[in-house]
Amino acid sequence: MHEFPLTLHWEGSTAAEYPRDAVARTTGKQDIAVSAASSYGGDDARWNPEDLFGASLATCHMLTFLSLAKKVRLDVRGYEDHVTVTLDTVDKVSRITRVRLAPTIRVAPGTDPAKVREMFEKAHKYCFIGLSITSEVLMEPTIEEAR
Repeated sequence: MHEFPLTLHWEGSTAAEYPRDAVARTTGKQDIAVSAASSYGGDDARWNPEDLFGASLATCHMLTFLSLAKKVRLDVRGYEDHVTVTLDTVDKVSRITRVRLAPTIRVAPGTDPAKVREMFEKAHKYCFIGLSITSEVLMEPTIEEAR
C-alpha cells in the first residue's frame, strides 16, 4: 500500500460571500493554487477540481501507455494529450460524465500504428486512476472551531 498525504489550506468566512481560493501542498513539492471554476465563483487562473481530475486521469493513462509501449519495444518519441472534461447535471447532481483523451503520439519511423493504438487502448485497463473513478470515497473530516 502507498499513501500520498497532502494538505488543502483555505481561510475565509462563509458568513457572507466567501473566497473559493485555496492552496494544495505536500512535502517536497511546489504548492498548487486551486479554486473553483469561474462559473462557480472561483478564479480561472487557478487549477479547479475538474482540471485536476482530467490531468490526473490523463497523466496516469499516459504513464501506463508509455510503460506498455516500452515492454513491447515501441519507440514513442512524444505524447501531447488534449483532454476535455465534461461536467454535467444528472439526476439533479453535478458530476463528471465524460473525459476525452485525445493525444497526439509521436513514434519512431516504421512503427506499426496498429500496435501503438492497441497499447493505448490497453493502457485504459491498467491505469489505476481510470479504474478508481467509481471507487468508494471515504470522508473523515476533523471539525475545529476557529479562534
